[in-house]
Amino acid sequence: MKKIKIETALSHIAKYAPFEDKAGASHFPIYNTGTFDLKKQEGDKIYDYTRSDNPTREMLENLFTDVENAAGCVCTHTGIASVALLFETVLKANSHILVEADCYGGTFRLLKVFKEKYNITVHFADFLEEDKLEDILKNNTIDLVLCESPTNPGLKIIDLQKIATLTHKYKALFAVDNSLATFISQRPLDLGADFSLFSTTKYISGHGAVVAGAIAAKTKELAQELHYYANAQGRSQNPMDVYLISLGIPTLKVRMKEHQESSIKIAKFLEKQSYITKVTHPALESHPQYELAKKQMEYIPGVFCADFQTLELAEKFIENTKIFGEKCSFGSPDSRAEIPAKISHASFSKEELKAIGISDGTVRFSIGLENFEDLIEDIKQAVK
Repeated sequence: MKKIKIETALSHIAKYAPFEDKAGASHFPIYNTGTFDLKKQEGDKIYDYTRSDNPTREMLENLFTDVENAAGCVCTHTGIASVALLFETVLKANSHILVEADCYGGTFRLLKVFKEKYNITVHFADFLEEDKLEDILKNNTIDLVLCESPTNPGLKIIDLQKIATLTHKYKALFAVDNSLATFISQRPLDLGADFSLFSTTKYISGHGAVVAGAIAAKTKELAQELHYYANAQGRSQNPMDVYLISLGIPTLKVRMKEHQESSIKIAKFLEKQSYITKVTHPALESHPQYELAKKQMEYIPGVFCADFQTLELAEKFIENTKIFGEKCSFGSPDSRAEIPAKISHASFSKEELKAIGISDGTVRFSIGLENFEDLIEDIKQAVK
């Protein structure tokens, strides 16, 4: 039998368990234990301590390895922990890293920590400007190149195949934060990346009930290094969180489709409003990388930005909404709206925000699973 499609794999997570459950449980049991008795174990695989290995977590890591077409994967206790694990695995004192300027605020903050503590040199660049990107790679010994696509919150679409080719030309490793698109939509390792990392807090778990992350590696050697450093640094995810994520995973495809369709309808509505100066959504023809988005992703996530005329108007909208919560993160069933300059990207300066296209009046929307007509009515009453 040929390899099953992703949505089929996601609907049968228990088959990725390291051993068969004798009771045939549809959901593999939660091994919610710190330690294991070595005398009572049989077979080649031995478990001793949950930080090192746990059967429940191993099931999820096996699933992610398969759907990412990876050589191995590590599930981490938060999304940003997967970024930290990447840095701890690849970087060393005095390393150089090249990062897309429009990066997640938590990644930006973490880079600052590594820069201060380990003298890491961070080069920021616009990954749409490939000539400038190559200049940095040519003139510096870059160990790691990191980007998101779509970027957050600027929503640029990066040509991952081109960046992978350019990165490897200069012997650097390439990592993609795939949190927004997820593997149901695009698979960075198939496009040439060495690492695919993602916050499972968001679309993958889908319920907003857990914080977690994962990082998959293209080669066995890199996967083994990730596992070693995850154990050494204590980055491993706990089994109960694995269970919560496994409850949401089977519906990922149908949720992503609904998030996409509703967000497009709401983005098109906002494009017509006089109080909005710009809407940035990769699924709209007005987006500068619209064609690349269609080519590179199967589904466009339900996150987009709208620029209100003023900060005051944006704040009025946020304060008056009844359905939209003023919450960070995205990918949950409930719709959210936030001002990046105040919440998710508060660590950026005004100049840095301006450079990635974020103004004071920019609002980032994460469209949930509510009826889109209710959401549009909520927007209308909020800006009266």
